[in-house]
Amino acid sequence: AMAGSGWARAVRGLLLDVSGVLYDGGADGGVPIAGSAEALRRIKASGLKLQLCTNETQATREDFVRKLRALGFDVSVAEVTAPAPAACRLLKERGLRPHLLVHNDLVPEFAEIDKTNPNCVVLGDAAENFTYANLNEAFRLLIGMEKPVLISLGKGRYYKETDGLKLDVGAYMKALEYACDIQAEVVGKPAKRFFESALAELGVPPEQAIMIGDDIVSDVGGAQQCGMRALQVRTGKFRPSDENHPLVKPDAYVNNLAEAVDIILQQL
Repeated sequence: AMAGSGWARAVRGLLLDVSGVLYDGGADGGVPIAGSAEALRRIKASGLKLQLCTNETQATREDFVRKLRALGFDVSVAEVTAPAPAACRLLKERGLRPHLLVHNDLVPEFAEIDKTNPNCVVLGDAAENFTYANLNEAFRLLIGMEKPVLISLGKGRYYKETDGLKLDVGAYMKALEYACDIQAEVVGKPAKRFFESALAELGVPPEQAIMIGDDIVSDVGGAQQCGMRALQVRTGKFRPSDENHPLVKPDAYVNNLAEAVDIILQQL
């Protein structure tokens, strides 16, 4: 085994972030990260359990999986833990009727949810839909509520696509929090509940699972706070400054998913 790979021991399941680990998104459908499709096949062949734990909110899980399959990744909808279905469960549990400020392609995930006379706002990575008018409409609804409820499908700062870095939902979440003097409830990484539901899908306790991601705060920090080990890949939006993050210390840095899988499979 490789030096310093103690973190790879006694693993039964892997949680993988998708964007920046399997592929970099883009207007053209995106590009796979070298070696990741093969690494995914090797994980499945090894008998390790696998769950994709994504904050993707620009597409339904069905469309997301279709896109990944077109890029050569063998994945199914059941293997994807994503924020929208988790948000729908929460809305139903609490009798909340959302005003949606999300990407048009995500709207079908909320088909079963009552959206009349909204008593909360749900914010996703709306991309081009983050216009002043749309943000202002969400602001007015929230500020007019006796007890404003803002549910955010993640809190990422930015992500990477083939043509560069893109502002993520967290930046707009902060704007609404500031304007309304409220705190959003985050559904998605790094929320503990979200990682716990991914682990439940995986059927593995946190100490037998490893999270692999490119976001040092949401992926690595969030997973570690749930009692998991977590690896930082040097792909996706990774930047050299992540190597001395003041708060989060990954269990290991790996160049890419393929390298992580090499080390983990040697330990099995």
